[in-house]
Amino acid sequence: MTDLPADMSTGRAGSILVPSRLMTRRNATEWRFRMYGVCAIAVSLSVLAIMLWTIFADGISSFRQTSVTFPVLLDAETLDPDGNRDRAEMTGVTTIGYGKVIDRAFLSLLTSEGIAVEGLSDKDARGILSKEAAGQLRARVLADPAIVGQTINMTLWTNARIDGYYKGRVTMETAVRDGNVSPEQLQLADLLQERGILSMPFNWEFLTGPDASDQRPEAAGLGISIIGSIYMMIIVALLCVPIGVAASIYLEEFAPKNRWTDLIEVNISNLAAVPSIVYGILGLAVFINFAELPQSSSLVGALVLTLMTLPTIIIATRASIRAVPPSIRDAALGVGASKMQTVMHHVLPLAMPGILTGAILGLATALGETAPLLLIGMVAFVDNFPAVAASGVLEPATALPVQVYGWAQRSDPAFIERSSGAIIVLLFFLVIMNAVAIILRRRFERRW
Repeated sequence: MTDLPADMSTGRAGSILVPSRLMTRRNATEWRFRMYGVCAIAVSLSVLAIMLWTIFADGISSFRQTSVTFPVLLDAETLDPDGNRDRAEMTGVTTIGYGKVIDRAFLSLLTSEGIAVEGLSDKDARGILSKEAAGQLRARVLADPAIVGQTINMTLWTNARIDGYYKGRVTMETAVRDGNVSPEQLQLADLLQERGILSMPFNWEFLTGPDASDQRPEAAGLGISIIGSIYMMIIVALLCVPIGVAASIYLEEFAPKNRWTDLIEVNISNLAAVPSIVYGILGLAVFINFAELPQSSSLVGALVLTLMTLPTIIIATRASIRAVPPSIRDAALGVGASKMQTVMHHVLPLAMPGILTGAILGLATALGETAPLLLIGMVAFVDNFPAVAASGVLEPATALPVQVYGWAQRSDPAFIERSSGAIIVLLFFLVIMNAVAIILRRRFERRW
């Protein structure tokens, strides 16, 4: 027996081949809901694309730097008056002496190449070179004092305005109103480019060099902030992962279910929701004012980020352990395994993909934090690299997000460009960490 009409081909009312009004409304509602989801995804991807396009359009040029290459005669009378080629003695020669050597070589180059711009003085012609040029030459000579007295080819940076001219920030029209560059200097730069003396090679110093003052934006680099971020992430990983996993195992597998454990769980959830700047205030009060640890050090930054990241890792780890089916625990206990053996040999291996993913994503979140690091002084200007030894974590340093914030606060457009470039580097590290999380999750994933 069946309730279906005997003749379904007639299409009369009540036939399953003819959708009812209720079914039509349900299908329309389902279609609208599907479209809402598609629109939400499209809007999200559009906003992400706009953000990435803006960042890359503004920051990709920071990886190239305008420079000039020309022969420089290293005058021994200026750079090594005693003639001993002793590095300790030569350190007494300041960048002023090296600047004079560069100025003579550059003006000699213009004369030999027949390059002249009407209305451009020798002082303005030398002014297209970066104020960092003398420091570059000094570092080269002190690294190898034996080259004094020889003529070497040096590649020196131009100043930020000349660099901005070839990156679209400066034009002939704006140069008329700019007190830091003149149209004649831009014409000189064009002539040098035509002769192959001026070029825009890849700027490795942006990734390896220290920060620079407001007068030398073309020399600013991310070297110290990258090292500081690496130091902090190593310490955070060494502290957060073992403590977070151990606490999660105890709370989930061994702790009795009473009001005290309920209170601990509530507080862990609350700590995960506390604004990050509160942890900065806590770090300032406890680690700097009370424990008297060095301000702006990677160790203090790592301890603050550890306090901030630990609740997140505990929550993610507990969720992964809780996702393991109870039947696996019962089976292990049923064949005689102890509670510890059950956890270590059965529960943890199955929960490991989620634990690793939660830990890495927690570290990635900590890598991008800025507010707590600002309060402990890591925003300070640092131009000396911390030591490679363990003592380096106690020396002043900075971090990538703090460096982004610091450069964005400066007025020169070259620093805004470098700020976007630093964001690109930070995004690169975040993408690497998320990729590692995905790989580890697939590598250790087990199905039951």
